[in-house]
Amino acid sequence: MDDELYARGMKVRRAVLGDAHVDRATQKITDFDRDFQEHITRHAWGAIWDRPGLDRRVKHLITITLMAALGHEEEFAMHLRATRQTGVTADEVKEALMHVAVYAGVPMANSAFRIAKTVFAEMEQQP
Repeated sequence: MDDELYARGMKVRRAVLGDAHVDRATQKITDFDRDFQEHITRHAWGAIWDRPGLDRRVKHLITITLMAALGHEEEFAMHLRATRQTGVTADEVKEALMHVAVYAGVPMANSAFRIAKTVFAEMEQQP
């Protein structure tokens, strides 16, 4: 079961984040973080992201909102770049960040808007 869960997780991870990102991340794995990387691939990507009930776009928008609300700037930016794979739009991110302002606070939303503007501008410059 674990190997199947890992394989499912890696498939979803690649679909959401893109092969290039996942390849870079897996090349950086060391003995120190191997167990952790396998854990998140199995449990976050395989068990949660691959669950039925919500489509991948909705899950991605929820994840983006949570990363913004919790102030996880690096993960937030990574997931913004991954919107190319999931079809989450900049307008949807903007609306989600408006919710962050109300429910998590204006400073969290302010930081998230700043990061989103930078990331989306960079994405516009890329093919």
